[in-house]
Amino acid sequence: MAELSGRTGVPIPTIKFYLREGLLPPGERTSPNQAQYGEEHARRLKLIRALVDVGGLSIVASRAVLGHLDSVGVDTLEQLGKVQYSLTQRREREQEDDDAWRAAEDQVEGLVERHGWTIRGDNPARASLIEVIATLHRLGQHDVLDLLDRYADAAEGLAAAEVAAMWARPSIEDRAEGVVTFAVLADALIAALRRLAQENQVVRTAAVGHTGGGPAATA
Repeated sequence: MAELSGRTGVPIPTIKFYLREGLLPPGERTSPNQAQYGEEHARRLKLIRALVDVGGLSIVASRAVLGHLDSVGVDTLEQLGKVQYSLTQRREREQEDDDAWRAAEDQVEGLVERHGWTIRGDNPARASLIEVIATLHRLGQHDVLDLLDRYADAAEGLAAAEVAAMWARPSIEDRAEGVVTFAVLADALIAALRRLAQENQVVRTAAVGHTGGGPAATA
């Protein structure tokens, strides 16, 4: 275990915790008090740290994701779908039954239809999107909602590139891991890039006297 800690930079107490929680498979027992850990353990340990530290997933959610990775079998599409679905936090409370929620459901249905997306009804991201849109309605943030199709276009372009890269991976195990990294780490990557781009745009538009109606005319 000390060697595994040295190779990955993960402290021994943290490795023991991941073992107890079932996130990291046990090593090969070489004696009553010793176990050997291979490269697959180092790779899994790095993935766990990425999920928990960078992706912000809980231990329970990480265990579910890794469990689907370990059960990857013959039906590639079904297994990859299970991995992807497990990465979206499912709604724990009852859905609201108000005008905002019903409007959000209609908007999501219309968006999926306009873009020609094939989406299962039980996709947890669908419920998440409805909840976000309903919240925007309640807050009166309609200028954000006006950008919904632009957000969808950007997401579709990114998804096309990501899925192409995922299918190019050599094995089902590598592809399943790709689903995780594109969903969790790429989400964090995109969020950071947006923050940088937003600051750049604010500085640029403020410099030309932007007031919300377009760049100010110069004399």
